[in-house]
Amino acid sequence: MRLVAGIFRLVAAGLAIAGTVPTWSGMRPWDWVFFTNQSNLAFAFVMLWAGAASLVRGMQPPAWLKGCVTLYMAITGLVAWLVLPPAVMGPDTFTVLGLAAPTIVHVITPIMAGADFLLFDAHRRFAWHYVFSWLIYFPLYLAFVLLRAAILPDAPLSNGSLYPYPFVDVAQIGWAQLGLNAVTYLGAFLAGGLVLFLVDRVLPDRAPLG
Repeated sequence: MRLVAGIFRLVAAGLAIAGTVPTWSGMRPWDWVFFTNQSNLAFAFVMLWAGAASLVRGMQPPAWLKGCVTLYMAITGLVAWLVLPPAVMGPDTFTVLGLAAPTIVHVITPIMAGADFLLFDAHRRFAWHYVFSWLIYFPLYLAFVLLRAAILPDAPLSNGSLYPYPFVDVAQIGWAQLGLNAVTYLGAFLAGGLVLFLVDRVLPDRAPLG
């Protein structure tokens, strides 16, 4: 099954890279600010590593890192599904093999991240404190978003705003609501990390298809 795992992971990495072409190619350079693009590119890096390691019996990514990107991809998919309005597809929407980039990065790669965790990862590797260390990225990301908007007020993103998402648009919602939103999302990250930790604990040590 190593071959299946390796191919699956490399395909997942390829889709994550392809779905973020407008960002890393320079077509929309400021779209690095979107959490979706950052999480997908981190996922691509880890999947390239894991895929190659599966094929050559090399060292897999550490459990902390693998769990981290799995959690962030789950957050990416859930926020796109539950919070954000549906992506508007138009004639200028970037596509890969007939698939729109927003569909790839919001739907397909998050599902593949979950499938990889369930089917190809060894389990019972997460330490309890991973749940808290996985939270570090979110406040750093929020600080980056706010700092970029303050330093570059004349550099709107592809959505026409200085902020990637309405729930962090301090110009529209104010600092009090931003603080409430930040606490809410940090709680969501904590809850998601706890669920991931518990699922890892109840699954068999050996990967079903690893």
